[in-house]
Amino acid sequence: MNRQIGARLGKFLLIAVFCWCVPFSGAQEQEAAKKPAEQVQKPVNAYRLDFSVNEMEDGKKINSRQYSMYLKANDYSEIKIGTRVPVEAGAGKDVFQYVDVGTSIRGKVEERENGLLLDINCDTSRFADPERAKTSSIPLLRQVRISGSTVASVGKPIVIGSADDPDSKRQYQLEVTATRLK
Repeated sequence: MNRQIGARLGKFLLIAVFCWCVPFSGAQEQEAAKKPAEQVQKPVNAYRLDFSVNEMEDGKKINSRQYSMYLKANDYSEIKIGTRVPVEAGAGKDVFQYVDVGTSIRGKVEERENGLLLDINCDTSRFADPERAKTSSIPLLRQVRISGSTVASVGKPIVIGSADDPDSKRQYQLEVTATRLK
């Protein structure tokens, strides 16, 4: 009697393992096709972000630098341009740490019903005293950082942020325009 129960149990386990290992049946494929619309992947749109880093004095634009990046919706992209400057990092003259001097812009675009959500970070640095940078292992740097997250319309420029220079009457402004690519 125990042998019959053991044989039946063995057949049952063999059938259960076989059913578990068999690929999807037609009914399972039909069930998978009924997934909600949110889970269906939408086409990905691409954008160009045009940046303008403006230097203003008394309300007049005295300098402007232009940057552009291409990116997919929901992805980050980055522009980095400048110089890596070695600076002595310790008591020994052979130990250096590198400092980035220049411009770094990081951006992300997310599509929303009411426009585009832009997440932007911009760092601009330069030597405060270029002559000292040539002769000293400890250069003085000026830095402006503007970061922001806002909703923008396609094709319309928007100011992400601005900052006054504490040592002059100048103001720095970061403007961006998003264009959808076809």
